[in-house]
Amino acid sequence: MKLKVCGMKYVENIQQVAELQPDYLGFIFYEQSKRNFEGIIPEFSNSIKKTGIFVNEYIEIVISLVEEYRLDAIQLHGDESVDYVIKLKKQLAENRALFIEENKTIKKKKNQHYISKSEVEIIKVFGIKDEFNFDVLNPYLDVVDFFLFDTKGKERGGNGTKFDWSVLEKYPFDKPFFLSGGIGLSAIEEVQKIIKSNLPIYALDVNSKFESKPGVKKIDELEKFKKEFFV
Repeated sequence: MKLKVCGMKYVENIQQVAELQPDYLGFIFYEQSKRNFEGIIPEFSNSIKKTGIFVNEYIEIVISLVEEYRLDAIQLHGDESVDYVIKLKKQLAENRALFIEENKTIKKKKNQHYISKSEVEIIKVFGIKDEFNFDVLNPYLDVVDFFLFDTKGKERGGNGTKFDWSVLEKYPFDKPFFLSGGIGLSAIEEVQKIIKSNLPIYALDVNSKFESKPGVKKIDELEKFKKEFFV
């Protein structure tokens, strides 16, 4: 199982969290978020996937930020339609193919386009509270790499509350998903229980429960959590 730490914001804290070697680090590109990211992402291990979180953003802006920050994954946290996802993937693929061709004619490596080792992953978020109609996922099955289930609340993520995980017992698909929403040290027993189920949980996604303030993660608590599940 993988670990994603979301809502990264400050350079020093990003570096500290990266030293813990999570599998994903999430950067929120949404101005209405308290954790909206603007700035420089410091260098860290290539094994950590840089993930951009977007909410109903223009595809052109998503593409631009993918290229600027060399993102490995895109998390769609809004009301993005299947058609939106298809168009986004098509544009990503076309840009990748174009850059590969253009790089063949650019001799100096420093002037070449950045090309990710693999295609950018697409994660589609769905909010859950006390119930959920899993039929709405059907059209997305063939166009996204993962689902992410988060608590439906006032904020687009980072609400710090947990939804009723028993709802997931009715999850009917093999498509792997990220589990998010109010996961902290106090939820360790509940997490241990759900990961022993037959659900295809690919990763745990943590955020506000490990913060001293929005965007600043508590390194000692993250380390304790990681040792519990990821050693």
